[in-house]
Amino acid sequence: MGGTNGLSRREFTTIGLGLGLVLVGCSGEGSTGGSGKELVIGASLPLTGQFSQPGQEAERGYRIWREMVNADGGILGRQIQLKITDDASSQDTVVADYTRLITQDRVDFLLGTFSSLLNYPASAVAERQGMVFVEPAGGAENIFTRGFDRLFFAQPALSADQANTFVDWVKSLPEAERPASAAYTTQDDPFTRPVIERLQDLLEDLGIKTVYTSVYPAETTNMQPIAAAIAGRKPELLAHGAVFQDGVGLVRALKQQNFSPKALFQMSAPSNAGQYSKGVGEANTEGVFYSVSWHESAPTPLNKEFVAAYAKEYDNAVPAEDAADAFAAAQVLRAGIEGADGTDQDKVAQWLHGNEVETILGPLKWDKRGAPLGSFLLAQWQSGKVQIVSPEEAATAEKAIYPKPGWS
Repeated sequence: MGGTNGLSRREFTTIGLGLGLVLVGCSGEGSTGGSGKELVIGASLPLTGQFSQPGQEAERGYRIWREMVNADGGILGRQIQLKITDDASSQDTVVADYTRLITQDRVDFLLGTFSSLLNYPASAVAERQGMVFVEPAGGAENIFTRGFDRLFFAQPALSADQANTFVDWVKSLPEAERPASAAYTTQDDPFTRPVIERLQDLLEDLGIKTVYTSVYPAETTNMQPIAAAIAGRKPELLAHGAVFQDGVGLVRALKQQNFSPKALFQMSAPSNAGQYSKGVGEANTEGVFYSVSWHESAPTPLNKEFVAAYAKEYDNAVPAEDAADAFAAAQVLRAGIEGADGTDQDKVAQWLHGNEVETILGPLKWDKRGAPLGSFLLAQWQSGKVQIVSPEEAATAEKAIYPKPGWS
C-alpha cells in the first residue's frame, strides 16, 4: 500500500494486522482519543503539495514502526494507534492540524512533520501545549533558538552540519586534485539554504573559487535557466540545495546543457532512493554525493528488520532516508515514554535530555535545546546503489568516485 496522496486534509486511523494496513476515513468514529487503552500518537504530514514525496515516506516509516511495536507488545503494555493528518505542505494547515490533534482529538503524544518550514510552527504549537515533540526532519538552526524544553530532532546533527562531511572529503584530496572552482544554487528553504551557504564559505576558505551563486523560489519548476547559467561558468564542483523535484529537474536540465561537473553534491533529493534513480536515470546517479543520516546496510539495532518490513510492505523497495528518519523519531519517543515509565510529558522530556537513545540511525543524544550532538555520513551513488564513503569507520565503499562520469 502506498501513501495517501490526493486525499488532502483527510484524517486517518490505521487498523493493522501484521504489516497489512487498512486506512479508514476518521471523523471521530473508532478513535479512542487519549483516554482509551490504546496509546494514541498524532502527527501531521505533507501527504500532498510541495513536500508530498518525503512526507509520504515519513508516513511509511511511522506506520512500519507502529506495526513492529504493536507486534512486540506495544509501549508499556498499550497498543499504538496512529492518527495522521495531511497538512498539504502548508504552514497554516500544519498549525491547525496539530492544534486539533492536541485540543480536540486529545492524543497522548505527538510526532513531527517533514521539513524545517513546517516543523518550525508545528513545534511551537506543541511547546505552548506542553507536549513533547520529536521531529524526523527540521534541522534549521532557528528552530532551536527559542528556548523550547520538549523539542527533539531525531537525526545525527543540525542541517548546517551536512556540509561538514563533504568539506572533509574535499580536504582529503591532494591540493592539485581538488576542484578549482565551484557553483552554488539552492531552493529558498530554511533547511537547504544554510547548508549551501555554509558549504560555500568553507570551500572558499580552502581556496576554491566561487563562479556562480543563486537562490530560487520553492515553487520553481523550470530549472533550465539555472542550468544554462551554471554551464556557462563551467564550475568543476556544483553544490545544490535541493528538496526532491528540483534536484531531479536540475540534473535533467544540466544533461540537456551537456554540462557535467567533476563533483556534484546535492541535498535531500539523492536520498529518495529509487525515486531519484528513476527520475534522473540510474546511470546519471553515478558519482553524486550527498550527506545522509542512515544507510540500509548499517548494523544498527532493528535496522535489518526495518528494511525487511519496508520491502515486504512496499513491493521490495528500499526505504528512503525520510522513512528511516521517521522510524527513528518514533523510536526516540518510545524510549522516552518507557524511560519515564509513563506518559507525563515533562518526565519524558527530562529523560530524553539526560539519556542516549539507540535507533536505526545509530545512537542519538541532544543538548539542552533538543539539537543532536552527532555527525552525518557522506554518501555517494555508485553502480546504482548508495554507498557510504566517509567517515572511514562507517564506509561501505573502498573509495569515492571522482571525477564524476559524464551524463548518460
